[in-house]
Amino acid sequence: MNQFKIVSAAVITAGFAMASQAALAYTAGDVFVRGGVAKTDIASDDSNVGGADFDVESENGYSYGVGYLFHDKFGVELNSGEGYEHDLTTAAGDAGSVERLPVNALFNYYPMGGVDSRIQPYVGVGLNYTNFYSEDIAAGVKVDDSYGAIGQAGLDLAVTDNILLNGYVSYADVDADITDGSGNNIGAVDIDPVTVGGGVTYRF
Repeated sequence: MNQFKIVSAAVITAGFAMASQAALAYTAGDVFVRGGVAKTDIASDDSNVGGADFDVESENGYSYGVGYLFHDKFGVELNSGEGYEHDLTTAAGDAGSVERLPVNALFNYYPMGGVDSRIQPYVGVGLNYTNFYSEDIAAGVKVDDSYGAIGQAGLDLAVTDNILLNGYVSYADVDADITDGSGNNIGAVDIDPVTVGGGVTYRF
């Protein structure tokens, strides 16, 4: 009888331990929200207006997102950030500024999904939409919105079953026309931002 109790206790203890560990795995049906900070490094070698080249300066800001796993290894994510205000400069100095709001829809792959691990890497590809606004360049000058591809790679490190530390890097193809008050094309902005971010993921 005592042996039966000992074996039963061992089985129950092992079951609880396995259940606790399994909760660390990403599994189908998981929903998560993310928030943190990000630094965007801008490549603007092909940006120009009125024939004059200009640079779009890098910027820091807040980022946030929400995601859902429809399979242990596959999920979708929608993320964005605050409006980043980028200074514009030319060889002659200050050329104004523009604000940029990115919205990204991504399909993610989790190679360790379904596996008990505190470390959960992921990669994703998708579509980037960028809204440019509050242009301070010249009277009537506007930067058109942009659509392009985006790719990302990231890592979640579990602190508890629900709270994870997150880090990621992404690259987006962002090219937009610059128009004057009459809608005529007078230049282009080609910024292709590389964004590095970190923060906290909360999993439901």
